[in-house]
Amino acid sequence: MSHNWQPNKPSPVGIWHKTTLQEAREQQELQRQQNQPFRQRTVLTTTTNVVIGQKRSINDVRPHSYNGPPTVKRPTSGPSNTPTPGFTPSAFIKAPSGPPPLTASTIDYADSVATAAKGGIPSEYSQRRALPSTPTSTSDPLLSLSHPAYKLPKQLVANFASLGIKTIYPWQKQCLLGPGLLSGDKNLVYSAPTGGGKSLVADLLMLKRVLDDTAGEAKAILVLPYVALVQEKVRWLRNVVSGISRSGDLGQKQPHLEGKQQLWARRPDKDTIRVVGFFGGSKMRATWADFDVAVCTMEKANSLINAAITDCSISKLRAVVLDECHMIDDGYRGYLLELMTTKLLCLDQQVQIIAMSATLTNIRLLKDWLGGHSYETHYRPVPIEEHLVYDGKIYPATTTASLLKTATQLDTRNAAATTTQGPPPSTTSSLQHIRFIHPSLHREFKDPVLNAVVALANETARAGYGVLVFSSSRAGCESDAVLISRVLPSFQEADLLIRERRLDLLNDLRSSSTGLDPKLEQTIPCGVAFHHAGLTTEERELIANAYDAGTLKVCAATASLAAGINLPARRVILHGARMGIDLVGPAMLRQMRGRAGRKGKDEVGETYLCCRRNDLEAVVDLMHADLPQIASCLVSDERRIRRALLEVIAIKLATSREALDEYVGRTMLACEQRLAEKETEDWEDQIRGYIDIGLEKLKEMGFITVTVDERFETASYSTTKLGGAIVASSLDPEDGVFIHKELERALKGFVMDGDMHVLYNFTPVSGLGNGMSISWKVFWNEMEKLDESGLRVMSFLGLKPVVLNRMLQGGILKETTDEEKDTARRYHRFYLALQLRDLCNEVPIHRVAQKYDVPRGTVQTLAQTCQGFAAGMIKFCEAMGWGAMAAALDHFADRLKAGARADLLSLSKITFVKSRTARVFWDNGFKTVAVIANADPKELVPVLMQAQPNKVRLEVKDEQKYLDKLLAKAKIITDSANRIWQIEMQQELMEEE
Repeated sequence: MSHNWQPNKPSPVGIWHKTTLQEAREQQELQRQQNQPFRQRTVLTTTTNVVIGQKRSINDVRPHSYNGPPTVKRPTSGPSNTPTPGFTPSAFIKAPSGPPPLTASTIDYADSVATAAKGGIPSEYSQRRALPSTPTSTSDPLLSLSHPAYKLPKQLVANFASLGIKTIYPWQKQCLLGPGLLSGDKNLVYSAPTGGGKSLVADLLMLKRVLDDTAGEAKAILVLPYVALVQEKVRWLRNVVSGISRSGDLGQKQPHLEGKQQLWARRPDKDTIRVVGFFGGSKMRATWADFDVAVCTMEKANSLINAAITDCSISKLRAVVLDECHMIDDGYRGYLLELMTTKLLCLDQQVQIIAMSATLTNIRLLKDWLGGHSYETHYRPVPIEEHLVYDGKIYPATTTASLLKTATQLDTRNAAATTTQGPPPSTTSSLQHIRFIHPSLHREFKDPVLNAVVALANETARAGYGVLVFSSSRAGCESDAVLISRVLPSFQEADLLIRERRLDLLNDLRSSSTGLDPKLEQTIPCGVAFHHAGLTTEERELIANAYDAGTLKVCAATASLAAGINLPARRVILHGARMGIDLVGPAMLRQMRGRAGRKGKDEVGETYLCCRRNDLEAVVDLMHADLPQIASCLVSDERRIRRALLEVIAIKLATSREALDEYVGRTMLACEQRLAEKETEDWEDQIRGYIDIGLEKLKEMGFITVTVDERFETASYSTTKLGGAIVASSLDPEDGVFIHKELERALKGFVMDGDMHVLYNFTPVSGLGNGMSISWKVFWNEMEKLDESGLRVMSFLGLKPVVLNRMLQGGILKETTDEEKDTARRYHRFYLALQLRDLCNEVPIHRVAQKYDVPRGTVQTLAQTCQGFAAGMIKFCEAMGWGAMAAALDHFADRLKAGARADLLSLSKITFVKSRTARVFWDNGFKTVAVIANADPKELVPVLMQAQPNKVRLEVKDEQKYLDKLLAKAKIITDSANRIWQIEMQQELMEEE
């Protein structure tokens, strides 16, 4: 910033937050002078430092004697520090005992004199520059969702309007009006930038398929890659379809029900659009009786379609939406999208398939494969200004090409500097940075990249805008958040309303099952938090909501946030180009940068890639790299083609060799070869070879049988009981072999007098613990505490204390042969089962995390993963005819989900009553659902206060607010208990009859 700024001069056109920026510039001018040697700053004794509208003496900022880096003392007087009557922050926030505050480096313009001569300093937060405005529904009636061309119910249009969507963009109009799309006759694949409104097109087409069905039986599936996205989308769609009645809005009657006496009363939600989420941990059966729109993860969607084809209810399916369809070439789980879609293409009915992504490059492949319409747009309602930050200097990069050019010039300049006295004049003149970040005197900010991240975040947060900082690791997130919080205004300097909201957030986090994280307790008062997989779902949701509401100004996150949740910001800062030790890919980089710009809140978005000197060449390559083209991964691993063949045989979609050849011919793999003009006889022979090898292997593994009809010289394929069980439980064939051996052994000597054997069978066999390594010391300590039952389970599984002792001394668990791999898998599964045992015995998640030295979120993710795997194991046992085993597993699956012992299972079905809360209810005499259902909500408030993991000291005003929240929670609990109690009474009446 420049000292030429004149406070009395009219502000440049388009500047937002004039007062805040003006004061920030004055403060930065002072800080720049402070960065000069101390003996040169005699004039500073009469200068004042501005902190968000509050003046203070420089003597309060800096001691008279200079002993190292500058320190900032928090003001002790002033209007913002005057306590508000009835408001005591100390009741929530401890007295400052952490590290002292720091001062962020100032950011100046490269040529302030020339800039001022052109009419003043350009604002970093100016409005959109000379861009044509988006057309409105006044100039184009088709931009209104109420236009007759779309034939949408009035209530649906009103719901979208209430959610802020009153008109659509021109590209959305053009896409929706594509041939055969609104009628459902054509499939669609389209690409639009992140934040460009691509989800709305899919939502409209999907809901039209459901609402246009006159019989009221149409179903739709929306497939998303992550559980967090599924949960977020379920909430959104429920708001979208709220209040819509099929019979009322569409004027549709059901003549087949008229005049008929109904035995049972109609369900209250019979004519509504029911949205249900399917993801790991859900024991919900894969039937479609209780929903109209299923929002699923990839695995659940594939299982749902398999079950629907098997029971012939697939005819009700009208639409399938594939979000983030570029993940189809992910060999770990994305290939399930290809299996699932190919099955739909082989059906004799019309199912509209809608595929979308922000990072599609070879869209023609998907278009030809789906046989539909394609559409591409690069429109963003909020434009993005991109920058490269290198060596403390900020270079403009409005496009990827210019960013590449900038980085290349930087590389050339550095190479020239090593061989000459200075850079070549031509290179220097062609390369102009627009701003530069002063070095910091604080030792914490000696790293120029970290210094740039903190300075950029500080500038934006002080101007009142949101910042996302993408860090390379979970530890990096927390470190960035702590350092940024130390340069921002203190809690006492914030607005009163913001302070109250931050106190509410801290209180909500304290009241969660895991309590308040010490680092979050330090950063949240200053408006900063971090977001990564190490936090629990509740913590991440509270932080995301607070950031979205403006309570938090800065959120430091890992790359998973870019793909896992919709949380945009005014400024996105990339702390290096690496996630972990590896460079981010081009697709992930685009997703992270695409989070810049909030529709409805910002007129422009900003991205800053802070590049390290050693990574400059790698960043050049990254920026130069095109987005990868998607390709089928069906035959890159033999296991995938085997699973594809086993599934279609099990659901009887293809039981002959000709049908199997036809099925494979409808895959994206075959389409890919046709587009590449490689469909020759050799290629066909190669595909037949894959099928032959796959079928032979499945037969060898005992999954299928072949019946030969010599009369017609044909062969038909069918699954064995084991093959059917593997498909029913959604296992990979190779994992199914291991599981079958384990359960077969368990049937011969199942240890029923303890928990360990059952819980061992709940642990997944692939992707064990999400990379969680075994702490052999903890393993040994827990083994020594095992009772006789647990030791018998260890002996039964072949786990030996002598091996644990060797590993404790630094040994290595061999995994060379298949037998050694299976043995290592058993040790790992038993180690995870020890954690599940603690969770089932009501040990809080944070206690389990402390014992095993893993993040809280990792323990919670393990529990959710094991819940989903347990549901698969129950289905496996049922398909194999092992009813007793299935019943035992089912009981413990309920305990795992509740996180409680058997006596609390009925209470744990109630909303908000889980584990610790259920135990407190039980100890206070509320031991049945009926008792809670008939209780006055006010009676439950003291019980809920006891259930809080941390007691909070409250003043009168805050205590009443806290009690009101608990009372609202108690009312939800009693309502939920009433519903469960009514269902139980109906079941008892049916049994008596």
